[in-house]
Amino acid sequence: MNERYNVFTRTWWKKDKTTFGRLSPTLGRKTFLEKSVTREEALSICREYNESHEPGILSRKAEFEEV
Repeated sequence: MNERYNVFTRTWWKKDKTTFGRLSPTLGRKTFLEKSVTREEALSICREYNESHEPGILSRKAEFEEV
């Protein structure tokens, strides 16, 4: 049981160009922070990133996925 995880950030919304000031739910492109780390490391990296960065209007947050 040697699961490995990739940690990345992405946005959850995009600005809707057809209506001023509105947002549409959309998964943004993944920007990797770390690759092939343990679950504990992934949780720590996500927690640290999310506590030290404001998600902003597009809700950019760190997440992880199993490789």
